[in-house]
Amino acid sequence: MTATTVASTEEPRRAGPRRRLGGLRQGAAGPLFVAPFMVLFLLMFLAPLGYAAYLSLFQQRLIGGNTFVGLDNYLTALKDPLLREGVVRVAEFFLIQVPLMLVLALVFALALDSGLLRLARVIRLGIFVPYAVPSVVATLMWGYLYGPDFGPFAQLSQKLGLPVPHFLSDGWMLGSLANVVTWEFVGYNMIILYAALRTVPTELYEAAAMDGAGPWRIAWSIKLPALRPALMLTLLFSVIGSFQLFNEPKLLQPIAPDVIDNSYTANLYAYSLAFTGQQVNYSAAVSFFLGLVIVIFSYAVLFTANRRRNS
Repeated sequence: MTATTVASTEEPRRAGPRRRLGGLRQGAAGPLFVAPFMVLFLLMFLAPLGYAAYLSLFQQRLIGGNTFVGLDNYLTALKDPLLREGVVRVAEFFLIQVPLMLVLALVFALALDSGLLRLARVIRLGIFVPYAVPSVVATLMWGYLYGPDFGPFAQLSQKLGLPVPHFLSDGWMLGSLANVVTWEFVGYNMIILYAALRTVPTELYEAAAMDGAGPWRIAWSIKLPALRPALMLTLLFSVIGSFQLFNEPKLLQPIAPDVIDNSYTANLYAYSLAFTGQQVNYSAAVSFFLGLVIVIFSYAVLFTANRRRNS
């Protein structure tokens, strides 16, 4: 047997382990890339969530200290009138704010996609820029504009001899909050809808135009059906965001203390229980109860949308 033959027979034996090692490395690449996220997700989300669930099963008492009470905190939250009023108020806010916001986002997205607007990029950026403003800054800005004593609307009304608008009164507060949130998130939802419109094949528009369909007919028969998944996504995000309303009422509370109390929204109520009333255990139960409400509302929205689509 020659040296060449020996080398050719030994070569596959040496290459085999290397191939297996390379396969192992490729198989381990995915978990290694995902591992940092999973570690942070476990430490920053699941661990605090589990600890909050653990706290919700206890109650701090003067005699006995931290005592296990099981589901008593949840039963108390279920009967709590302040929590119930906060959830109902946030539901009213949702009914006022979300339809207006999504309609505006839809109109802007359709207008930008039509190609009839001049300086479309500038307009798109101008609509989206408010989303880049932190909610704290936006609320402080609108709080100044709403001010009954120092706000520009109040000063202008006084100079013109008109009644001062009470933007921070009990009857106007939900509308004022809805205006702030709408100003913040119209651009965000518009971008989602506009991106969905850009995925529609242009051949559909050309075929519809050849059949004699005008811009309105194309928008109604092609664009709106294509936007249903994106609209459902924005609606679902809006449900979750509405029931988590916190920053805006919390920052407007100092200038409207008679209207916005510590239980004005469910999120604000849970915060006040934990950091003002030192009722950490009950606050944890209220937070989980609010999470359950969000899940129920989200499921109701998805169920209704799927039922209409299948009917």
